Amino acid sequence: METRKIADMDVSTFCLGTMTFGTPVGKEDAVAMVHWALDHGINFLDTADMYEGYTRHFGSHGGVAEQFLGEALKGRRDKAVVTTKAGMPVDGPDSTFDISPRHLSKELDRSLQYMQTDYVDIFELHRPDGKTPLEESVGAMVGFVKAGKVRHWGVSNFEAEQIRVMVKICDENSYARPVVSQPPYSWLDREVEEAQLLTCREFGIAVTPYRVLEGGLLTGKYRRSQPLPEDSRATDEGSSWLSAPDDDLYDRLETFEAEAAQAGLTPAPYALRWVLDQPGVTAGVVGAKRIGQIEALLPACGR
Repeated sequence: METRKIADMDVSTFCLGTMTFGTPVGKEDAVAMVHWALDHGINFLDTADMYEGYTRHFGSHGGVAEQFLGEALKGRRDKAVVTTKAGMPVDGPDSTFDISPRHLSKELDRSLQYMQTDYVDIFELHRPDGKTPLEESVGAMVGFVKAGKVRHWGVSNFEAEQIRVMVKICDENSYARPVVSQPPYSWLDREVEEAQLLTCREFGIAVTPYRVLEGGLLTGKYRRSQPLPEDSRATDEGSSWLSAPDDDLYDRLETFEAEAAQAGLTPAPYALRWVLDQPGVTAGVVGAKRIGQIEALLPACGR
């Protein structure tokens, strides 16, 4: 398995995302998936306080994926580099996005309890909340590092200019800078190329994109004029994250699949390999329902 650096850590270029843990991936299957990943060189694991599978709704408590991950890492914690995140609404239907120090501290402690560990390798601000001054959020993250609860900190879903502001705050206060940014990025969605990838390369911040397979669109299973594939994100009960493709999207998917064939790869591994080949990208975050879906991607990762 190919590895790359995030700060002082060697991480696999395949980062196993756990957003499917809960529904449709139950506890037993989640534990087996994590064990398989670790046994096959995938040491980078991504979760968040809100993750509980496709049945999540706005403000629901979350924590399911972290609890499953905690069970999976019993006796294996030192083999994994674990990222979790906080900032999404998790306190009921009236809760809001929140990256205040108080909320971050509460969620970090809950995450550590759920994962049965006394530290997390990377703790990320999940997204801006539009109300908390970044100075306060950055100060909280640095405080977690100093307290030994967090080895490093990072961000997810932040714009390039916000990252620049946070780096400036760190430099002015002799704080540890963020080490990672996790934006959506794929062959289909290249918006972050305009500024974020450049900014992260300038400051030595690793980029670990999610939505690398675009919810399954880049796996080759969607075909023009054919029914939506069974067991796909577009047909999953409780999942509203993917709409049926239109003709314009099918045109793009056919171009993508032609590129994959020219590269000698099937579509899914090519989608991951394409992202990994972009300057500044360290790893791609990919979730799965079955171990076979992970195994099929290994040709993109040096296996």
